[in-house]
Amino acid sequence: MQTPDNQQSQKPEINRPLWLLAELTFKCPLQCAYCSNPLDFAKYKDELSTDEWLDIFREGRKLGAVQLGFSGGEPLVRKDLEILVKEARSMGYYTNLITSTVGMDIDRIKGLKEVGLDHIQISFQASDAELNDMLAGTKAFQHKLDMAKAVKAQGFGMVLNFVIHKGNIDYIENMLALSVELGADYVELASSQYYGYALLNRDQLLPSAKQLERAEAIAHRYQDEQEGKMKIYYIIPDYYEKRPKPCMNGWGKIFLTIAPDGTALPCHSARVLPDIEFPNAKDHDLNYIWHESEAFNHFRGDSWMKEPCRTCPEKEKDFAGCRCQAYLLTGDATAADPVCDKAPQHTVVLEAIAQANTKAYDQTVIMRNSKNSKKYF
Repeated sequence: MQTPDNQQSQKPEINRPLWLLAELTFKCPLQCAYCSNPLDFAKYKDELSTDEWLDIFREGRKLGAVQLGFSGGEPLVRKDLEILVKEARSMGYYTNLITSTVGMDIDRIKGLKEVGLDHIQISFQASDAELNDMLAGTKAFQHKLDMAKAVKAQGFGMVLNFVIHKGNIDYIENMLALSVELGADYVELASSQYYGYALLNRDQLLPSAKQLERAEAIAHRYQDEQEGKMKIYYIIPDYYEKRPKPCMNGWGKIFLTIAPDGTALPCHSARVLPDIEFPNAKDHDLNYIWHESEAFNHFRGDSWMKEPCRTCPEKEKDFAGCRCQAYLLTGDATAADPVCDKAPQHTVVLEAIAQANTKAYDQTVIMRNSKNSKKYF
């Protein structure tokens, strides 16, 4: 029996990478228990040099990348950040700094403005010092507050990012009130994504259904009240969705991540996947990596899909979900993402939700730090 035409395997279409994410370092002064850096981040000691990063930026522009994010770890750890921003801006990138602000002062903010940085995203763990500093594993709240005010005063477009989980979701109204007070242009209430340390701590971090229902109502009220003033994005955990998220808008479609050691990845978590050798930008140019490498072609198209994804009419919307999540939850990177209620192994998600609905946040989390990281290599 033939498969209907609209459900046949499609030849992979290779678009240009619009977004280049430069993970400048895995070093970070914070110890967040939801960090998506690799569990064994401490072993990645060799970081790309300034010139190596600049070569990557040039190759990215030739490929068509227009947005460049500087992240980590904490990108402010890099002493050459201003050089990288200045040169990237001269190449025509729209530049975005994703930061905890630890390592920032007013002079550095002014310096980044002078070299052309377009946009700053500041992470907060909570809306008050006690909870924020407990979740971050270090005293940082007052500094974040001061730096957010200074960033706004320098005329930057400012995003405030709150990673939402069981330990802080009940304070979501306070987070939004703080965002209004600080004059944020955008607010991301981004539920923790369960990779890296977040997956390790999932039983402590996944909110209950009641917590989510209350938080969603508050977020929608603020969205209505702040319409035309401040954009608010509220993203619930995909564990509570019936269909998986279109992870990175499809494997090797839009996003290209370069890790601190030069490893090129379709997403920041992809190195957890077995049996895929990810290329390094020290050894290959980005054109080869994007178009020719086995790694970036591995999950393009749909020929790799199993049922029920292979003949699902929604496969062009969600691309069968997240490959990393499928592997981490099932041991099979080609499996249907278990958050989909059509997935054969959806029960693993239902079991996690059941646990979340009965377990209170007890702070027995594994913090992201070098001591804990060394357990994983």
